[in-house]
Amino acid sequence: MTTSTRGVKTPAVLVLEDGRIFRGRAYGAVGETFGEAVFSTGMTGYQETLTDPSYHRQVVVMTAPHVGNTGVNDEDPESGRIWVSGYVVRDPARVHSNWRAQRSLDEELRSQGVVGISGIDTRALTRHLRERGAMRVGIFSGNALPDEGTMLTEVRQSSEMKGANLSAEVATKETYVVPAIGPDGEAVPVGTAKFTVAAVDLGIKGMTPHRMAERGIEVHVLPATATAEDVYAVNPDGVFFSNGPGDPATADHPVSVMQAVLERKTPLFGICFGNQILGRALGFGTYKLKYGHRGINQPVQDRTTGKVEVTAHNHGFAVDAPLDKVSETPYGRAEVSHVCLNDQVVEGLQLLDQPAFSVQYHPEAAAGPHDAAYLFDRFVNLMEAERA
Repeated sequence: MTTSTRGVKTPAVLVLEDGRIFRGRAYGAVGETFGEAVFSTGMTGYQETLTDPSYHRQVVVMTAPHVGNTGVNDEDPESGRIWVSGYVVRDPARVHSNWRAQRSLDEELRSQGVVGISGIDTRALTRHLRERGAMRVGIFSGNALPDEGTMLTEVRQSSEMKGANLSAEVATKETYVVPAIGPDGEAVPVGTAKFTVAAVDLGIKGMTPHRMAERGIEVHVLPATATAEDVYAVNPDGVFFSNGPGDPATADHPVSVMQAVLERKTPLFGICFGNQILGRALGFGTYKLKYGHRGINQPVQDRTTGKVEVTAHNHGFAVDAPLDKVSETPYGRAEVSHVCLNDQVVEGLQLLDQPAFSVQYHPEAAAGPHDAAYLFDRFVNLMEAERA
């Protein structure tokens, strides 16, 4: 429940499920909200973070102390709305200043009913989550708040992320087409592009099909409920599985669709949730990370080249695959292609006997960095080789 009260000095309380409490001021909408408390290490790109469907049902804690300096515009959102269930900042900008800004971040949060809190020690909160792990949280704001015991009970009664099946809640309901972009920067007529890709939307960011369109690909974005028949109805040269929220252990339908694609040996590319789907399709398990990887400064090594990339992440689950051996799967040999240099978590998979690969992070670079843009070129190369 939220109201549109400005709430500049309205009291707010953040309550973690283990009983830790932080007191501050309302930021954004006034009311109450619940979700999984996670932290993002990005110094910038807050608008892309807020509108990333992968953050559905998560309360995002910004580790950077100053947030909102550049305001909000209508060009940078990655989807049609803010998806985070709550927002936590230390020092929100009193005045935004940027030539592209159209309104303040506080105004945007209020207009979309997103409850937040400011004025708390986000460094202490981040350290707490690093030590104890991501957990359920509630933000309560208003001039007449419940007592601490009641707030803690409500937090502990809220839904957990483990076991949550969320991709269909954030995905498109109807198929739409993102046309290829020609050398002149104009859209190519539908049906005349060099390649056609069927993209299964599990929570796709807007920049992802755009990155493919820049490479001459016509992208048909399909709902999360799409069947293998739906995928092949667009006569694709390649199939893409997007990022998205929730527990991959619940994603039986996307796994079955991906297995159908693997059976036909169509070039395949998956990112983030799509990487976890590929892991499951190959027979690997998945597990929940203690506090996950989030932000735009995560170091990953591409083991196929030895190159180290600084990458954008948002995932709380990972694939359980052996790092140092080639695995036999129903679809041929598979290996871990990318690994996180902070904690050795699997960050990518590739098949050695057919054209399929995935990464756990976000190569569309919204908002940066651009180290992983080559992955879209790798996808194009797979389709070109298959056609040849």
